[in-house]
Amino acid sequence: MKKDIVIPVVKDVHVAIIHEFNKEFLDKEWNVYVINNRAETIEMVLVVSKGYDNDKITSTMRHSIAKLDGKSYAKVEMVQEDVLQLNNEFFVTFFADNKLFEKRFTFEKNTVTEVNLTTIPLIEKDGILAK
Repeated sequence: MKKDIVIPVVKDVHVAIIHEFNKEFLDKEWNVYVINNRAETIEMVLVVSKGYDNDKITSTMRHSIAKLDGKSYAKVEMVQEDVLQLNNEFFVTFFADNKLFEKRFTFEKNTVTEVNLTTIPLIEKDGILAK
């Protein structure tokens, strides 16, 4: 029975955290984006996020994106500096090709720093891709 279950592998969908300037607050902030680097549109994108460590846990945040076109991206949330000292997990679920896809993306604690920044494809801003 288990051999008949096919779990589709997520390809070309990523989560990145971008360090960008906020014109309203005149300061840089960390923002999380979902990137659809596929040619096809993905639908009903659900992102569940939380930060955790051995003795600390943040509130669980839930976000939805109705449709994310191919070769595009969408901002999910802003992350405060003190939360970056925790492991940050983003569980992404979406529909494509009449199948349900899901993947867990993680930013390990203290890895989201200016030292680790690289240019994120498609967005063309400095950030870090989740593992």
